This record gives sequence, structure tokens and C-alpha cells, in this order.
Amino acid sequence: MIHSSLALSSFGFVRDRRRYAGLPWGAKPFIFLDVKLTVNQLSESLVASYARAGGINHLDGKNLPSKRAITLITVDLLRLLFPGFFDETPAHSSEISARTVALLEKVLPILEMEIHKSLQYNPPPELSEKANLRASSQTLTVEFLASLPRIREVLQTDAEAAYNGDPAALSKDEVILAYPFIEAIAVQRLAHELYLQKVPLIPRMMTEWAHARTGMDLHPGALIGSHFFVDHCTGTVVGETAQIGNHVKLYQGVGLVAKSLAAGQQLRGHKRHPTIEDSVTIYAGATIMGGDTVVGERSTIGANVFLTSSVPAHSLVVQEEANVRVLSKKEHQKPVEFHI
Repeated sequence: MIHSSLALSSFGFVRDRRRYAGLPWGAKPFIFLDVKLTVNQLSESLVASYARAGGINHLDGKNLPSKRAITLITVDLLRLLFPGFFDETPAHSSEISARTVALLEKVLPILEMEIHKSLQYNPPPELSEKANLRASSQTLTVEFLASLPRIREVLQTDAEAAYNGDPAALSKDEVILAYPFIEAIAVQRLAHELYLQKVPLIPRMMTEWAHARTGMDLHPGALIGSHFFVDHCTGTVVGETAQIGNHVKLYQGVGLVAKSLAAGQQLRGHKRHPTIEDSVTIYAGATIMGGDTVVGERSTIGANVFLTSSVPAHSLVVQEEANVRVLSKKEHQKPVEFHI
């Protein structure tokens, strides 16, 4: 018989309420007095759920790209894009050629294998069923790696925009080392190349890895021009069909999103996200919505603006509904109540 101060869980595990009272539930250690379910019983229950909820299984199908492999590949690609910044040891110019060759030799076969898995899972329409997917994987891998010098040139402009656009930045080195934006846009530009090659799965896996690390959700399909910068980065969302011109600056929490997803998969292939023309600034918390919405060049969108229609070039768009009062706490006798 279990003492009244011990609580029996559904699996026969108990917790001592006297000893651990007041602690969070997750912090209370189990005391194993009576294990009623065996491992075999737990396994049978879980396997039965695989049959009931089959939509989240991937059994008896093609081998999928490895999330761990894609993460490691992405990190190595960042090392290739920013030599010396993502390495554990100093990189000297005298050895950069040998280090680059070694890193490319490491990345190429693994990336080729993951691309091959992706093509097996969902080959692009232009690849017939009889196409040699292995050869196609090799070609796509080499073409992608050949794009790295061009991607570096654009990332150079992004780093410049971040440094020039933020007076808090001490140096361009600090921008590359410490600003999550640089990592997010670098991964997006890499993934965008694979997206244009119509490689399935991998581009989104890459950008979602960066999303989890940086808080910035940049879809690999988004077309982003040069000298791009997102200050503070967190909470920014850029949808698949968004088009962003050159010299665009965003702040945290900006959303370039679709108007409605009610039609779901029927919207695939249609432009659903806005177009932002050159030299536009969009302040924190603004939401620009819809595939037909165009923000004209050199416009400024104020904080928290909710925009669903186009604005011409050189526009200033501000939110005027909210009123802010500043009161003296000493003179204001009645306590001010805040409701969240």
C-alpha cells in the first residue's frame, strides 16, 4: 500500500509530495515503486498509433534527406562563404587554397547524396522517370557550388548595409560574427539557389534551421536584392513569393505575408506575397500583405502599419489611430490600471 503522501501516476510512477511540495512538476524526480507497464507494452501502444495516425509516418518510402546532414552541410557552406569567421582555428591566406579544396571535397559528396535523396522523393517535372537521378544530382551539386562566388559578392553588400545602417556596429567583423541577420540571409541566399534548381525539401530544411537559430523566417523562394538588412532580426517573416529590391531595410517583427491561406494548395504557384521596391524602409511590427501589394521605391512604412494595398514611390505610411498620453505619476492621484 502506498503512503497517502505519495501520488501514483498513470504509469505507476510516484512522487513524494511531502519532500517536493511547491516545486514545478517538471522538477520533481520520480520514485520508481511500481512499474505497471513493460517496455513491450509501451512499444505495442506506440506502434498501434502508427497505424491510427499514419499521416505523420514515413515508412516503406524513399529515403529522406537527413536533417543532421543538412545542418552540417549548411555550417560548412557558411565556412566557405565567410572563411575565418566560422572556423575554430585562424585561417591564413597562405593556406586558404588548400583549406578550401579540403572543405569542398568534404561537402560535395555529402550534398550530392542528400540532393539525390530529394530527387528520388520528388523529382522535378522536367526529369522523366527514366532520368538518371544520380547524374542529375551530380550536375546540380556542381552547379550549386559554382554559384558560391556570386553569392559571396551579394553577401558583401549585405554586410556593408548592416554595418552602415547600424550605428551600434563596431566593425564589419562584429556584424558577421554577432549579427543573426548575416547568418539568416546567407543561408537564405544559399537555399534560394537550390530552390531555383527545383531541388525539393533541402532549401526549406536549410532556412528553417536558420529560422530556429536566428528567429528570422526567410523562405528560400523569396527574391531578395543586394544591400539588404534587417535590424534586430527577430520575428521577421518573408514569404515564398515576396520580391525585395536593392537597398531595403527592415526592422524586427516585419511581415511580408499572404492575405489568406483559405484556398490552401490551390494557391501554389501564384504570387501571394508583396513586392518591395528599391530603397524602402519598413519599421518594426509592420505587416505588408498580399501578392498584388507593391510598396514603391524610396517609401517609408512606419511601425505597426497594416498595409493591404499598394503605395506609390516616395510614400510615407504611418499608423495614426493610436493615441499615447504621458502623465505625471506625482500629479495623477488615481492609480492607472493596466490590463494585459
